[in-house]
Amino acid sequence: MPDETEEPRAEHHDPDGGVDGRDSGLRGRLVRAGVELVDTEGAQALSLREIARRAGVSHGAPRRHFPTHLDLLSAIARQGFAELAARVAAEDPETAAPRERIAILARVYLDHAGSRRGMYELMFRHDLLESGRLGLRETSLPLFARLTGLVALVRPGADPVLVAGALWANLHGIAQLWHWGSLRLATGGDDPAPLLAAALDAHLGPVEPAR
Repeated sequence: MPDETEEPRAEHHDPDGGVDGRDSGLRGRLVRAGVELVDTEGAQALSLREIARRAGVSHGAPRRHFPTHLDLLSAIARQGFAELAARVAAEDPETAAPRERIAILARVYLDHAGSRRGMYELMFRHDLLESGRLGLRETSLPLFARLTGLVALVRPGADPVLVAGALWANLHGIAQLWHWGSLRLATGGDDPAPLLAAALDAHLGPVEPAR
């Protein structure tokens, strides 16, 4: 078992609570254990004791880096936002048309919500966002800024912040209602893609036909 009393060596982490890939200390082990736990068993499994057990330390050891349970959960959720942003950046073809890039961003967002369900629920947990721990609410702003910039190119006469906010709310609603089964029941569909296309058309206008 790792010695939780040993001071971490060569530890590198975001001063706001994020975890750098080079972080091999206790803080990084705890966050990585939490990410694995939420992905395999869901957000409800993230007890302080279970995270500590998976990290190979005593249940009191996490308080060295995370004074409260909310601090540790917020650090795990920040990792989820960082991974979503990294995936969007990796899959965003910057040479493509702005509307196509928005469609890709939206598909990545919905896929993240579906394939990383536990993490997605944690990222938007009301008590974590309201607590203000580690600036969690602000962590989503760079991704929203990317969306806003693209919306400004697609709809130059509109307020891009309002349109981007409405589109994000629509995407969040699709993600939640699809997971709960409500949209499947209401629409009779088995694929959220048509719903996404309709949402994009509603907020950005229909795709112009090729000439």
